[in-house]
Amino acid sequence: MKKYLVLVLAVALFACTQEKGFKINVKLKGADGKVVLEKRVSGEWVPLDTADVVDGVAVLKGEVDMPTPCYFSVVGKRAKALVFVENKPMTITGNVDSLRYAKVTGSVSHDEYQALNSKIEDVSKKYMALYQESRAANAAGDTAKANALMKQVNTLYESVGVMQEDFVKENPASYVSPFYLSRIQYGKSAEALDSLVNALDPKLMEVQSIIDLKDHIEKMKAVAVGQIAPDFTQNDKDGNPVKFSDIYKQHELTLLDFWASWCGPCRGENPNVVAVYNANKDKGFSVFGVSLDKDKNKWLKAIEDDNLTWDHVSDLAYWQNAASQLYAVNSIPSSLLVDKNGKIVAKNKRGEELGKFVSEFLSK
Repeated sequence: MKKYLVLVLAVALFACTQEKGFKINVKLKGADGKVVLEKRVSGEWVPLDTADVVDGVAVLKGEVDMPTPCYFSVVGKRAKALVFVENKPMTITGNVDSLRYAKVTGSVSHDEYQALNSKIEDVSKKYMALYQESRAANAAGDTAKANALMKQVNTLYESVGVMQEDFVKENPASYVSPFYLSRIQYGKSAEALDSLVNALDPKLMEVQSIIDLKDHIEKMKAVAVGQIAPDFTQNDKDGNPVKFSDIYKQHELTLLDFWASWCGPCRGENPNVVAVYNANKDKGFSVFGVSLDKDKNKWLKAIEDDNLTWDHVSDLAYWQNAASQLYAVNSIPSSLLVDKNGKIVAKNKRGEELGKFVSEFLSK
């Protein structure tokens, strides 16, 4: 009996002395100073632990609620390595000059991530090589070859999204699935995203990126075609508040255009929007521009340079622009077309498609 009690006490004592959380042994050639492990929370970097590097070796400790994508780096250097951290003993080995290729062991989730990421990197190398060939062919005047190569580039690029979506579908209980789902959400409908989220294991509903995505989906549903456009007020170029509903009530059709001076694709689309506006402004069509700029002077200069003669507003809050948040905008250019009653009748019409839709709508 005494031996049994001694054994029980020994086991209990051993259990109490075991470290909780993660312990990451770092062996990084060429490193000095400090290393840091961080995670992203609401767009901000939040440190989990920092450790001194001695002869290229450091130890990071802490605890995570669940397997979590974190970022490992040397303090003072820009390069960061993605690491799926679990509450287990882990190792990171590599070279300070090639941090993205550091080897991570001890995390099942990181193994799952790395298996797919290696395939994605192989495909990425292929389409980048083809892209360079396309540029060379175009420079040499062989546009037919350049265009054919770009078609291959686009096919390979799209295959990366398919690979990530397949992973999410095939691994509904993996803590890596929310990470990849966050990467492929752009451009997908609320219904498609809803289907992917609802197929996940219930335990993943506690992952912050899934909580955020579910909130985003609800916002998307509120601004779907057929819904009444949510109203908002922002200041114009002169600092005067302008309400969106006051604009669309004056016109048969209004394009709500989210853009920014720093957005290349937006600036590339502006001449088309100007052409459609000039051709239809006397027929009941208007544009209401919402800028995701943060520099007022650059915003105003872009308006002048691109001849954007319609109403413009901005809160100069960059991606945190209140109206863009309300409309679930996560990439620009982004737009919707609203009738005079505030009903959303179309979304993201660009190029020739925009002109055709506006012309047909106004001719009804």
